[in-house]
Amino acid sequence: MKEQTRARYPDRSGHVERYGVRTAYEVYGRGEPTVLLLPTWSVIHSRQWKAQIPYLARHARVVTFDGRGNGESDRPAGVAAYLDEEYVRDALAVMDETKTEAVVVVGFSCGAAWGVQMAADHPDRVRALAAIAPSVGLGPGHPEREITGRFEEELDSDEGWAKHNRHYMSRDLEGFLDFFSGELFNEPHSTKHKEDFVEWALESDAQALSDSYAARGLCQRQGSHDLFTRVRCPVLVVHGDRDKLRPHAEAVALAEVTGGRLVTVADSGHAPHLRKPVPVNAELREFVEQSVDRPAPDPTVHRSNGRRRALFMSSPIGLGHARRDVAIARELRRLVPDLDVDWLAQDPVTRVLEREGERVHPMSSRLANESGHMESESAEHDLHCFQSWRRMDEILCANYMVFHDLVRDHHYDLWVGDEAWEIDYYLHEHPSEKRAPYAWLTDFVGWLPMEDGGAHEQFLTSDYNAEMIEHVAGHPEVRDRALFVGDPEDVVPDRLGPDLPLIRDWTEQNFDFSGYITGFDPLANGDRERLRAELGYGPDERVCIVSVGGSGVGEALLRKVIAAYPAAREAVPDLRMVVVAGPRIDPASLPVADGLQITRYVHDLYKHLAACDLAVVQGGLTTGMELTANKRPFIYFPLAHHFEQNFHVRHRFERYQAGRRMSFAESEPADIAAAIAEEIGREVDYRDVDMSGARRAAQRIAELVS
Repeated sequence: MKEQTRARYPDRSGHVERYGVRTAYEVYGRGEPTVLLLPTWSVIHSRQWKAQIPYLARHARVVTFDGRGNGESDRPAGVAAYLDEEYVRDALAVMDETKTEAVVVVGFSCGAAWGVQMAADHPDRVRALAAIAPSVGLGPGHPEREITGRFEEELDSDEGWAKHNRHYMSRDLEGFLDFFSGELFNEPHSTKHKEDFVEWALESDAQALSDSYAARGLCQRQGSHDLFTRVRCPVLVVHGDRDKLRPHAEAVALAEVTGGRLVTVADSGHAPHLRKPVPVNAELREFVEQSVDRPAPDPTVHRSNGRRRALFMSSPIGLGHARRDVAIARELRRLVPDLDVDWLAQDPVTRVLEREGERVHPMSSRLANESGHMESESAEHDLHCFQSWRRMDEILCANYMVFHDLVRDHHYDLWVGDEAWEIDYYLHEHPSEKRAPYAWLTDFVGWLPMEDGGAHEQFLTSDYNAEMIEHVAGHPEVRDRALFVGDPEDVVPDRLGPDLPLIRDWTEQNFDFSGYITGFDPLANGDRERLRAELGYGPDERVCIVSVGGSGVGEALLRKVIAAYPAAREAVPDLRMVVVAGPRIDPASLPVADGLQITRYVHDLYKHLAACDLAVVQGGLTTGMELTANKRPFIYFPLAHHFEQNFHVRHRFERYQAGRRMSFAESEPADIAAAIAEEIGREVDYRDVDMSGARRAAQRIAELVS
């Protein structure tokens, strides 16, 4: 499986060696206190904390380490190497190596037991202890897991928990992991979490997992109640109410014996920090800050000068959201004159906002880069959009937590999210997070599988769509306005999945339709010849604009079109080709040719598209619809495996009878040159684009603050 782009990378990493066993550690952030995130059973390593590290490291210093038996740490042989005291000594060695005097310890499952031992035996090194889904041996386990007590025996069954057995694990490790991941993440729609778990576990081996599990069982049998009563520091216990691995009663007992505070996470299994990270993160931050008597911020920030405030979140995947969102914001301010707008946004959207004089909130600098993730996932004009989005879950969680902090500490009268997927997802997961009227915008509905993804991808997309349906049906109060940027006919006729509704039917039931929003008025460009003169295009040249949008995934297309330029120039002698690299591709990295113009970011690109004789573009919706509105011929190349471009956008272009679709893989430079010669200057007969979309969207949103 492809390694995910991290939301935050360590500031320092290294190894500490103890009696020949090396332990890998990482350090994030700075300041006080230090939070030590302990490992757990060797089935997973420190990436289990991917949803906590970016958030906590903004508020404290964070240290993690891979437990022996997995990750970048060594895999010693034998049960004795995995006894509780070995993990505790590893933790202390990491603290010494990183010059850490005392920590707030956070442990998950088995790690909670090691945290208890650290707090009891080394009280000077532990400020406070947080235990998540503790596996500490306080009381009986779930009855169905009793067979795991025969871990060392050769069993005559391998059904259910009989798989949790040394002999079965050595025969079929993946079979065990598939079973165990389902018990660990028993919440619906947990496909990505299960995949992560299996991938991390396969970095270990059956021997290390068996030895480490056997050691845990031995330590629990030898444990004493005295250990818990010696814990004197503040204690937080977090447990899911649907945990199938450790009973909730065990968490209750740990909180009682240590005098700690118990937090129960609703609808959560054994790993709430992974499956329900928002409430866990919020509890951990509060607990960490209390450990150093840091005052909590005033949650009530009143409006300044009696004016109302809106927070706009605009997706950074492409520049189209920025253009249309600015148009909506302008209309909103016209309808609500006392409304101020802040933007929570990132590159490349911030470039548009800054040029338009909009206020980008300083918290935006803390967002993890989503465009960079997509670029890292792309190959030669190939981006598996759905799978890339799934692998962006760590970044999406981190960015939601930025939003969480911002709206916790500052009052807004309105939230608007344009394909701000993380905001919409976590608000539906945790409706109590909603503190203001909320409007949601999107120009497509429904994840769709690519044909070569087979039955598994069809299952995954259907599962994601089913979760969306359940979210909206279960919490209709979350979205005060849901606006589809387009018309009902722009919605694809496909199903959301087997036994799920048709996408168009479901969208019509749950959305209003604003019509398309271009962000400009084609009529304002006036006479094309005058516009061409203003932009520096001569009357005796035919202008071809080549553009791939705001991300860096289109570089391969730029290179292929540039390679087609000499032949195109030969076929069209008066050709002027302008290649717009965009904000995230360095023009100097592209090939040059006589007469070819290469430029970086063009703020008012829509004017150049209105003035051109032809455009060659990627398969994105915004640029194509700008060309459609301006009635200009264009050639578009959808990214391979990009379901939105290949299904949703293609459907809309076909409805408007706009553009000529070509395949990047099947088109050589000579083919592109021939297409340019055929299409340049061609008279087109596209459907008209209704230009009232921004006003209609703003009117519906303004009702929320009127």
